Amino acid sequence: MTFVPKLVSMDAKYSEDERIYLEKIGNKIRELRSKANLSQEKLSYACDLDRTYIGSVERGERNISVINLQKIAVALNVEVSVLLNFEE
Repeated sequence: MTFVPKLVSMDAKYSEDERIYLEKIGNKIRELRSKANLSQEKLSYACDLDRTYIGSVERGERNISVINLQKIAVALNVEVSVLLNFEE
């Protein structure tokens, strides 16, 4: 018998509410990045994350980790709570 590994899709499926929440976080990061006059590339360099990752977070495509939220907050010179402070 040959073992065939099951392929797992990396395409996460989020509920509509979860997707909207991720988009709000991404929009807040984009807003603060723009106010700081930083490109995605400059922000990614400052927080040691890939530029494409920053873009996908800003578009709400990533379920960003707490550690990466902290890295972005430090690079933007704000508290993590500011990244999560948006109108519901």
